[in-house]
Amino acid sequence: VLSLSGCTWVHMAPGANAVRVIAAGAAPADCEKRGEVSVAVKNNVAFYERNELRVRDELETLARNEAPGIQANTVQPLGEPANGEQRFAAYRCSGR
Repeated sequence: VLSLSGCTWVHMAPGANAVRVIAAGAAPADCEKRGEVSVAVKNNVAFYERNELRVRDELETLARNEAPGIQANTVQPLGEPANGEQRFAAYRCSGR
């Protein structure tokens, strides 16, 4: 029996805690698009299907980790996660 429900495999990188995640939808006002990031995590291990919310949280964390590298301070999902992968738009927003 695998006990992975409490495992967090992705940790916040320095600077990523200042990156905000906004809801999917229209591009935010007063923001410059800096690019897109594609992130992925394991959504299953052997025959064990990982918790969907934990996978989603880890994908968000990975996107936040990537944002400072392209001078972005905001990320927005471009769609729902699929097979442990997700794409995010990255923006540099004023007033942040």
